[in-house]
Amino acid sequence: MTSFNRNFPNARPRRMRHDAFSRNLMREHTLTAHDFIYPVFITEGDGIKTPIASMPHQSRLSLDELLTVAQEAAALGIPALALFPVIDVDKKSLNGKEAYNPDGLVLRAIRLLKSHFPQLGIMTDVALDPYTSHGQDGVIDETGYVLNDETTEILVQQALCHADAGADIVAPSDMMDGRIGAIRTALETESFIHTRIMSYAAKYASHFYGPFRDAVGSSGNLGKADKKTYQMDYANVNEALHEVALDLSEGADMVMVKPGMPYLDVVRAVKDEFKVPTFAYQVSGEYAMIHAAAQNSWLDLEACMLESLMSFKRAGADGILTYFALDAARALNKG
Repeated sequence: MTSFNRNFPNARPRRMRHDAFSRNLMREHTLTAHDFIYPVFITEGDGIKTPIASMPHQSRLSLDELLTVAQEAAALGIPALALFPVIDVDKKSLNGKEAYNPDGLVLRAIRLLKSHFPQLGIMTDVALDPYTSHGQDGVIDETGYVLNDETTEILVQQALCHADAGADIVAPSDMMDGRIGAIRTALETESFIHTRIMSYAAKYASHFYGPFRDAVGSSGNLGKADKKTYQMDYANVNEALHEVALDLSEGADMVMVKPGMPYLDVVRAVKDEFKVPTFAYQVSGEYAMIHAAAQNSWLDLEACMLESLMSFKRAGADGILTYFALDAARALNKG
C-alpha cells in the first residue's frame, strides 16, 4: 500500500464518514438490480406455486406462474433468469435422457418466456442430476463412478436443445472435463454463434447445496453418495484457477464460482488472474442461513441481504446468482 505519511490529527478518516453525502462520494462499489440473475424452480402443471420449506419465499412454479415472476423480474430491472427443473420421477432414468427431450419442461419454459419477454435473458442449467434416477450429474458405471466422456456426449445434446429453443446462456454445472470445448464446438457447428456459455468453472463439493437438492428432488436419489470425484475439494484455490483457465481456453464466455460467500477468496483470485466476466452463486444454503437467523430475530434480513450481496461485488464478481434477487431489487429500487 502506498504511504502518504499522514498521521493523526492531519488524517482523520472519520471526517469522510461524517455525512451521507461524503460516504456516497467515496463508495468504492455499487449494487444494482442489473447485477442479479434470479434462479427459479419450474415444474409441470398449471396454477402451481409450491413453497420450498428449506428456502423461505421460494417456490416450485408451473409455467403460468413462472410468467408472473418473469414479469416482475423484468420490471425490476433484473436482466436474466436461471431455470432449474423439477422432473417427475417417472421421467428420470439412469442416463438422464429426458434432459434432451425437445418437448421437455425446460424447453417449453424457454419458448414461453422468450415469446412473452424477449428482452429477458434466459440461462439454463446443463447437467443431468435433475434427470437421473441416482441423482448424480452424469452417467454412472457399475461401481457408481460418473463417466466423463459418456456424460459429455449427453450434455452436448442437452445444450443444443436449449440453444435451439432460444436460451441465451447455457451453463454447464456438471464439472466434467472437456465439456466446455465439446459444447462450444457443437454450438458453432450448428450456427448458434450467439449462445453464451457460463461455465461453472470452480464448483466445489460443498455442504451448502442441501436446500437446492430438496427443491429439485435430487437429494433422495443421491442418498449417501457424494460428488467428490468431479466437484472440487473446498481446500483448493490453485485448482480453481487451473479449471477456469481450461474452460476459458475451451470457449467459455463467463465463469462462475460456486458457492459464494465462503469462497470470496476464490472469486477475487479468479478476477485478478483472468480479468474476464466472473460470477458467483449465492447458493441455497447461504440463503437459508440468513433467513433462519432473521426468523429468530438474530439478524436484520434486508440489511444482511444487501451486505452479503455487496460482498460479492467487492470481491470482484461482475454478477451474482441469488435467490434474493427480487427482494434485493425491490429494496434497491425503493432506496
